[in-house]
Amino acid sequence: MDDTLLRRIAEALERLAPPVQVPPNLGTAGAFVWHPERLTLAPVPRVARVELALLQGIGQQKGILLENTQRFAAGLPSNNAMLWGARGMGKSSLVKAVHAQVNKERPDSLALIEIHREDIRTLPVLLNILRGQPRRCIILCDDLSFEREDADYKALKSVLDGGIEGRPENVLFYATSNRRHLMPRDMTENERAVAIHPGEAVEEKVSLSDRFGLWLGFHNGDQDTFFAMVEGYAVAYNLPVTTQALRAAAVEWSVTRGGRSGRVAWQFIQDIAGRLGVRLESGSNTL
Repeated sequence: MDDTLLRRIAEALERLAPPVQVPPNLGTAGAFVWHPERLTLAPVPRVARVELALLQGIGQQKGILLENTQRFAAGLPSNNAMLWGARGMGKSSLVKAVHAQVNKERPDSLALIEIHREDIRTLPVLLNILRGQPRRCIILCDDLSFEREDADYKALKSVLDGGIEGRPENVLFYATSNRRHLMPRDMTENERAVAIHPGEAVEEKVSLSDRFGLWLGFHNGDQDTFFAMVEGYAVAYNLPVTTQALRAAAVEWSVTRGGRSGRVAWQFIQDIAGRLGVRLESGSNTL
């Protein structure tokens, strides 16, 4: 066999072989996005977030998640967390704000890694990449839920249970969802109808949420909370408007939008700042 043929065979085998996985350098940024098709963690130069102090109406949730994350950063026992409830009330914003706060207290101690909902089945792969990394990591899956015929929840359940290897001690999993139990009601009811043991089938679905050590509920804000939100932003961005005028405009805005969530408050602040000719810090939003 001549050298040319041998070289061609070797090149063909190289193309068939899986790529050598290079350990990620988690020191290049404070946050990353997981891209499973390339097995890479793309650094995020700047995280879109708000300051922890600006998140109003969720004081209890804020305190619990901050303490849990501080313990994790310190190498102490801590829990995976699910933040569930009303849309626009600051669930993902709280995770990002807490991450920033803890990194202020312990510089560069935590990396925030976002995994998209459609990639949740690759979560075990991501954990294997992170296992043994010197930096502690919080994996965030925003707007997590499962639909009919969706078996991805089994991958998440296995990860939360720890599996045979256990959850890496340097990783926590935080998820946000509009659903308390991550599954639509008709999905669990249909499982009950066709199962040999109906109660066990429903329990299989509902128990996924039970595997999160922390459940933090978020509910629609009242008018006082809405005022606190918009006034906090107005002060933070030095908007030249009186409290009376701000509140009157905020009430009108909330009525037209049909809600008083944190997201509605931020959208109102963007509108009034624009009318006042005040520039807001780029990328500071994200309720």
